[in-house]
Amino acid sequence: WSAAAAPKSHTIRFAHASERQFAELLDFYEIDWDYEPTSFDIEWDKEGHVTQRFTPDFYLREYDLYIEITTLNQRLVTKKNRKVRRLRELYPGVNCKIFY
Repeated sequence: WSAAAAPKSHTIRFAHASERQFAELLDFYEIDWDYEPTSFDIEWDKEGHVTQRFTPDFYLREYDLYIEITTLNQRLVTKKNRKVRRLRELYPGVNCKIFY
């Protein structure tokens, strides 16, 4: 592939190999995606300062869908499930799925 023809997944630095694999799958099926395009504030301190944000891994514009990828490490699964649950409470119009 030339740089111009390289799939999007080949030009981005991913946090985890599973994210790269998912991006390559999206590229294969020609599904347009953005990597970590949006951060959502999900927790604040008493003064109103943001103490926690959640940034889903992918956004599929055509489907108006955020995707969070996680490995089957129970500690991470619990943490990510909590973040997605909180996202849904605070931003009911945002569609987000977790892929294990």
